[in-house]
Amino acid sequence: MNFEWTPEEDAFRKRLQAFLATTLPEDWERFSQHGPASPVLTRYAETFCGKLAQERLLTPHWPKEIGGEGLDPWHQTILAEEMWVAGEPRGGQYMNINWIGPTLIKYGSKAQQERYLPPIAEGRALWCQGFSEPGSGSDLASLRTRAVLEGEHYRVTGQKIWTSYAGLADTCFLLCRTSEDRKRGISILLVPMDTPGITVRQIPSLIGEGDIHEVFFDDMLVPADSLFGAEGQAWEIIAYSLVNERLGIPRYSLARAALDRAVSVLVQNGGWSSDAVKIEAAHCAALCEAARTSSYAIVTTRARGQQVGPESSVARFATVMAERRVAEFVVEYLPEALADAHPYLKMHHQRGIVAGIAAGAAEIQLNIIANDVLKLPREPR
Repeated sequence: MNFEWTPEEDAFRKRLQAFLATTLPEDWERFSQHGPASPVLTRYAETFCGKLAQERLLTPHWPKEIGGEGLDPWHQTILAEEMWVAGEPRGGQYMNINWIGPTLIKYGSKAQQERYLPPIAEGRALWCQGFSEPGSGSDLASLRTRAVLEGEHYRVTGQKIWTSYAGLADTCFLLCRTSEDRKRGISILLVPMDTPGITVRQIPSLIGEGDIHEVFFDDMLVPADSLFGAEGQAWEIIAYSLVNERLGIPRYSLARAALDRAVSVLVQNGGWSSDAVKIEAAHCAALCEAARTSSYAIVTTRARGQQVGPESSVARFATVMAERRVAEFVVEYLPEALADAHPYLKMHHQRGIVAGIAAGAAEIQLNIIANDVLKLPREPR
């Protein structure tokens, strides 16, 4: 593996860093403690993403004919790394850019692309994903929200939970059951969140303001052309989408930046003298680099035009381990960071809390690794 960046890639990273330095407000580190789905950060993100779009830095990895620059997955990775090191000023819009847009490009009808892609590319759209349900978390195949075709409309009834950004989102990428087949009976609807019959309730949490919700669909009617792909095609589409989602969130970069910041503070305040703190910092650094190289191996596969398989779960779990260890390091050696003494470290801790839950629970990733990567035998029941 070549660990050196090309001159073009280096220039792209420096361009992003310069943009962030001149665009983010002076109090950004404290401001970024607002959750990604908070009203205040969502409003700021629309302004910020609009500026990114003007500089053609919002969707540079999209095809040129769709409003991008046609850059490769390495540029997408650099973009995501710099945004996460900065505390992700794109807010919830990172989801649009990473996987909603590319999935629309691959599977959407012409009408759907014309309707939904321009607002994303201009930085003025916010989506939520209607996946998890009570009793159907990481096991999506057990979902029960039902969509029944009645003439020219689907009638939708059911409930979603843990839905990020639902309180402010424009559109929901909604998984519904259209037949009884466990996997082939699942379809996708693109649903405007102001549709009558939708009720959104915020779930109070430790991870920010307005980050998660439960969403109810009570005899909601949406036009039949809201169907995304074909009926029963959701499993294929979601498999494609989740690879983009998980690899488009380089949490390892924020974890390493937080670790470096914590070590710098400890050196300054005299807390860097013991062997214990140095050894633990080394463990954290090793996990961050393991997560980075695991993710880079997946990016290499994508850059070669090859299909990414279950090995993406290895990179995902490596990132979870790094995030958790760095968060624990800060709690152990700089607990005052959680009381606002070090805003950047507090921001990382808030983001890190959900590392093992968001984009697929860590335990589910381990099951995928055991079954599909290592091919371990299942215990007889």
